[in-house]
Amino acid sequence: MKRECLTIIGTAHVSQESADEVKTAIYEQKPEVVAIELDHGRYKRLMDQLAGIEEDDTISVSNIIKENKVGIFVASTFLSYIQSKIGEDLDIKPGSEMIAAIEAAKDVESKIALIDRDINITLQRALNNMSFMEKAKFLSSSAFSMFSSSGEDEIDVEELKNPDTLDEVMEYFKNVSPGAYEVLVKERDAYLAGSILNIPEDHVIAVVGAGHKNGIMRYLDNPSKIPPISSLVDVDKKGGIPWLKIILALIPISFIVIFFLAFLNGINIQWDILDFVVISMIMGFVGSILSGSKIQSAIVGGVVAPLTIIHPLLAAGWFSGLTEAKCRKVRKRDINNILKIKKLRDLWSNNIFRILLVVMGTNIGVSIATLVILPSRVFIPLFFKMFGG
Repeated sequence: MKRECLTIIGTAHVSQESADEVKTAIYEQKPEVVAIELDHGRYKRLMDQLAGIEEDDTISVSNIIKENKVGIFVASTFLSYIQSKIGEDLDIKPGSEMIAAIEAAKDVESKIALIDRDINITLQRALNNMSFMEKAKFLSSSAFSMFSSSGEDEIDVEELKNPDTLDEVMEYFKNVSPGAYEVLVKERDAYLAGSILNIPEDHVIAVVGAGHKNGIMRYLDNPSKIPPISSLVDVDKKGGIPWLKIILALIPISFIVIFFLAFLNGINIQWDILDFVVISMIMGFVGSILSGSKIQSAIVGGVVAPLTIIHPLLAAGWFSGLTEAKCRKVRKRDINNILKIKKLRDLWSNNIFRILLVVMGTNIGVSIATLVILPSRVFIPLFFKMFGG
């Protein structure tokens, strides 16, 4: 790729003007390659959409829970909601500028290059890079944006491409969530720039979000600063000692140790074990039922609770959630229905929300048992039996 033959078009992802600008540039320049800010998965979905192919509407909530991808699912659903909501207000589908680029590229017989990182990798790295407080802010702002009324405010998407406005938005994003900003903006700037540099053809038009244009150009001016691709696609969390995970793992281990020491000291622990099992089961059941689960989901959550407490890699909510998922069929239209939600109570009729609520409710119930009830009712008294007091 020759730098002097490269044109980078910064677009707003829900803008008819951006779509028209992209088409005009491609028709006029007839580049060898049109590089678009899409990964293979999103490109395929757009192609299926253009071809009128209906994709499978079923969402495997079971796999989401089993593979521990609840966080990614919630984040991607919220981002889809925001784009769809803006697109609905402006009467334009999200990704229209990318569709326009694809159609124009085919018309002038240009090659298409997919230059973005897989969205699942991006979201996982963003979640890994966010602190607990950043995630809490994300959830609270998500809920606020879904239920706050903004009907009186006109959305000027084109204004978002103004450099001054962009700088202001990016600075705000950076202040609210430095971890997410690093992954969603700076890392992707580097990845996109690296992908553009790897295009062998000379004449290229790159269609990217306006927020990435300046960052990409900075990396293209200083290609030595682009990190190795392997470091940008690794989803294993790195850096620092995971103290929270260590503490959470030590809790069940300490329970087992106390039981074992009490047994060695000749203390009758039969009733203590019974209390442990009963309290765990009750709290798993109550947490699930209070979150609105089916009775069979609550029973499953209660039955597995004692086992999940002493196994740090398992969570009772996964099991109650999987059972709930079998009772409630979830389809992609449930995501689309989020657009129609105006009040918090409207979520109650959404199957996705109900299943995730059961997962969280069961885990909260078991956590209360683990951190509050069991220590005071079982383990602290047992400890005093062993050492006096």
